Amino acid sequence: MTDSRHTARGARRLPRRVAPAPGTPVWLFDLDNTLHCASRAIFPAINAAMTQYIIDALGVSRAEADHLRTSYTHRYGAALLGLTRHHRIDPHDFLKVVHTFPDLHAMLHAERGLARTLAALPGRKIVLTNGPEDYAHAVLAALGIDRAFERVIAIEGMRARGHWRAKPDRAMLRRTLRQARVALADAILIEDTRSHLKRYRGLGIGTVWITGHLPAHLPGTGRPHYVDRRIRSLKSLKPGLHSGRSK
Repeated sequence: MTDSRHTARGARRLPRRVAPAPGTPVWLFDLDNTLHCASRAIFPAINAAMTQYIIDALGVSRAEADHLRTSYTHRYGAALLGLTRHHRIDPHDFLKVVHTFPDLHAMLHAERGLARTLAALPGRKIVLTNGPEDYAHAVLAALGIDRAFERVIAIEGMRARGHWRAKPDRAMLRRTLRQARVALADAILIEDTRSHLKRYRGLGIGTVWITGHLPAHLPGTGRPHYVDRRIRSLKSLKPGLHSGRSK
């Protein structure tokens, strides 16, 4: 039986009480290193699993597999896109294998009071992640914040015309927001990845760079010109804030 909460694969709609009026802020939350600290345990595990998958699927050395993983991520926004474009792999199997963790709860680390913080934030809330749908929903459920979001737009829902897409693809964002009935002028993207914010700022959306979960060796100071606000904690997104743009 089909779950009535599903729309398209990768964009599962969650219960929402009232349809907000036009002009209501729409917060687009990245998942990893935004809603939780992925750098501590999740990202190392995903990277190791991706590298091993590439070794097994392509028969290359560990060094070559690491190179493919990192270079495809930098070039396309997600390693999956490079692997599907240049190699014959099963994308759904890849996503499942590298994002399945029996001990997920123990690996998650997030801000205290996260559910309360999100509940107090005015406007619509959507998760926009390059991760797969099942993983995203498992993380949200484990954090106890799954009901805070109107929907989750995962990488499966970013496909177009048979091709896989991912952040920071501009056409993908326009299309997915149009499907979610979100005006670009109302959207505020909260991300840890500066290249995504830089790419999307030109569309006219608000941009918020969250740095509190970034590894120590990555730059977390200053505010680039394409970032409207830089925050360390989601608690800085206080009630009454109706735009990510600086005054």
